[in-house]
Amino acid sequence: MTLTVMVVDDQIVVRAGFAAVIDAEPDMSVVGEAGDGATAVRLAAQLAPDVVVMDVRMPELDGIAATRILTSGENAPRVLVLTTFDLDSYVFNALRAGASGFLLKDVRAGELLDGIRTVAAGDSVLAPSATRRLIGHFADSQPDRPSADRDAGVLDRLTARERFVLTLIASGLNNAEISEELNITVGTVKSHVNALLRKLGLRDRVQATILAYDLGLARPNPPGTHL
Repeated sequence: MTLTVMVVDDQIVVRAGFAAVIDAEPDMSVVGEAGDGATAVRLAAQLAPDVVVMDVRMPELDGIAATRILTSGENAPRVLVLTTFDLDSYVFNALRAGASGFLLKDVRAGELLDGIRTVAAGDSVLAPSATRRLIGHFADSQPDRPSADRDAGVLDRLTARERFVLTLIASGLNNAEISEELNITVGTVKSHVNALLRKLGLRDRVQATILAYDLGLARPNPPGTHL
């Protein structure tokens, strides 16, 4: 099955370079390109790509606003954000808007391709430690951070074990580490993760981690902490 990809970047050379790398893969096809978020939203509605590779800073409509629109509808594409800085506050906002992860713009071709395949499969391209580090820097600084009291009732949808697994995800543990922590199989961990994502209406582990911070199940790293 061929993955359909749309590349969005306001720099023509960068956009063309990414598109060429992606189109060269036998299991991928670039179905569209856009130089701004507004055009990306219009094209995505027509082309229905599986994955959108999205720049953050663009004219007309930035990548964050475009991501929010793209991921809000039915059969939404997965969005993979590209950014210049791995601790850019724009990236945190993009993840909250519905992106499935991010990569740096100087990413190697193989890493970009793996990232596209990963988000298309429904997972995040962020390593757990990278997720925790990013949120640790920015979770308390976001003016639009939702109220924990308002959303606390969502935890009632989870079993005690699923709630604990959510806490471990937010702590930066991967499935193998959670398996060791709870003395259960990796397959059982995956079942718990899939169940909690489904019950909470979340797309991936990144959004699960953000929600855990919003609900007070995890705390940002203190200043001076390095992972």
